[in-house]
Amino acid sequence: MRTPASIAKHPIHPMLVAIPIGLWILSFACDLIRYFGGTSPNWGVVALYSLVGGIIGALLAALPGLIDLLSLRGGLRRIALMHMGINLTVVALYVVNAWLRMRGTDTLAVLLSAVSIGLLLVSGWLGGKMVHVHGVGVVTPPDPVR
Repeated sequence: MRTPASIAKHPIHPMLVAIPIGLWILSFACDLIRYFGGTSPNWGVVALYSLVGGIIGALLAALPGLIDLLSLRGGLRRIALMHMGINLTVVALYVVNAWLRMRGTDTLAVLLSAVSIGLLLVSGWLGGKMVHVHGVGVVTPPDPVR
């Protein structure tokens, strides 16, 4: 099922979501390194900047995701709405997370990162279900010529 937000038959949303996911995982990894003995204050700086970059990347990925969602019907739309709701919750948690870090409340911020990564796993599972089970964004290839 082809989705409207595509370039050359390739859906845009799955291409863009790798950016925020990667940046948020990097941010959490930097937090863990700092927490478990990293002595450089740069770990916290990298964690904050990658977290903010993830927020920006997520908002950019949301637009083609919304365009695709509007083309879905029935049970697929329900799954897509759950996926979107979880993702918007994650973005909101990361905005709060960035605010806490700028105020110096790092321990709670790291806990929020862990919760957000858990929610991303659930959201990713729902996104994968739409693609791999229901074929959203998948174009059926023509029969090979024999």
